[in-house]
Amino acid sequence: MYSIQELSDFYARNVQIIQMQADGLTHEQSLIQLPFRSNCLNWVVGHLLANRYNILALLGAEDPRKSQGVDLNHYERESAPITGAEKGVLPLEDLIQLLEEAQEMLAAALAEESEESLQREAPYRDRAEQTVAYWLFFLFFHDTYHVGQTEILRQAAGVDDKII
Repeated sequence: MYSIQELSDFYARNVQIIQMQADGLTHEQSLIQLPFRSNCLNWVVGHLLANRYNILALLGAEDPRKSQGVDLNHYERESAPITGAEKGVLPLEDLIQLLEEAQEMLAAALAEESEESLQREAPYRDRAEQTVAYWLFFLFFHDTYHVGQTEILRQAAGVDDKII
C-alpha cells in the first residue's frame, strides 16, 4: 500500500499533467469534441474537479461547491456532453485554477489522515460502504483514467505536439 503522502503526491502529479496538457489551449479549443461518443477537454477537467470535491467531502473537508458556490452540474458523472459555450460551462482557465486550489485542499485534508483513520468505513456518493483507503485508491484510478484522455483531447485541438 502507498503512504498517504505518496497518494497525495500522485494526485498532485495528475494535476501537473493536466496543466501541461492544457497549456496554451484556449477555452474554445477545450470545447472541441472527438468524432465519436466522448467528451471534450473542458468536461474532463471539470469532471476531475468535481471528483476532487467529492474526495474532499469523503474526507470530511469542506466541499467548495457549497462554500464557494461553484456549480459543476455540467461535469458530473453521466452528465450530457458539453458541445459549446453554454450557460454553466466554465472557462478552461477557471477550471484549471479551481483544480489547483482543490489539490491544495486535498493535500491538506490527506495530511490530517492517518493509516488507521483511512480504515474507517464510508459510502461514496450512492455506492456501498468501503474503507476510505479503498475509495481514495479507486478515485485515484478514476482520476488517472481521465488524465490519460487529456493527451488525445489536446491533439484534437490541432497542436500536434508531444507533452508526455
